[in-house]
Amino acid sequence: MTNVIAEIKKDYLYNLFLKGERADGRAFDQYREFSVERNLISKAEGSALVKLGSSQVLVGVKMQPGEPFPDTPNRGVIITNAELVPLASPVFEPGPPNETGIELARLVDRGVRESKAIDLEALCITPGKQVWIIFIDVHILDDCGNILDAASIGAIAALLTTKVPASKFGLGEDYPLPVKDIPIATTAIEFGDVIMFDPDSDEESIANTKLTVLSTADGSICGMQKSGTGVLRQEQIYRIVDIACEKAKEIREKFLEE
Repeated sequence: MTNVIAEIKKDYLYNLFLKGERADGRAFDQYREFSVERNLISKAEGSALVKLGSSQVLVGVKMQPGEPFPDTPNRGVIITNAELVPLASPVFEPGPPNETGIELARLVDRGVRESKAIDLEALCITPGKQVWIIFIDVHILDDCGNILDAASIGAIAALLTTKVPASKFGLGEDYPLPVKDIPIATTAIEFGDVIMFDPDSDEESIANTKLTVLSTADGSICGMQKSGTGVLRQEQIYRIVDIACEKAKEIREKFLEE
């Protein structure tokens, strides 16, 4: 019965796509409304709650001194984790992170790291001995589609509110985390040769492939992530990247206004 319902839903959505329509009335490149609430977790150094449509993602940031990696003795460390709360989706299960959770954590981490959004050298306390370690914890509270983009927005929003807790560890006065850029993830799916952005959970469930583009404030690409079994043609990739950078710019501008 479940398979029958899934096929009916797939046919319904596909017929809408052929007419240039989506179930919620959006254009193919249109994002759902989103909002950002900051500093919700009093015990965290920084935090943000992002609502993208009905999807909700909470991100918290903690910091503490620790040893640097041997190959980067004068740079701070970033560690990103993602928790997919079982109540957030019927496909999430308790236990160790699954493939979706690992992919999400890696994407968020890559966006922050490869964009050089944080001045990690400024987080060196004693070269080769002690640096600040940044823990970015992503919690998916409600998955109604496109949690990758919501997590990306939540991570940079939380980092922008973060203060380095120097006084807690006897290292001077607290100061704002040195954030230099605002990387944004923009996700598109392909189904039946149709490309659409910010997919909801129903659209994600029938997609052949998904491509997430990470871009910086100057429009540079700092990362890409593809999932799914489908194949994207070269012209489709170029089109997705062009639109993704424009959408990221719009999101970033709105994000900064709030």
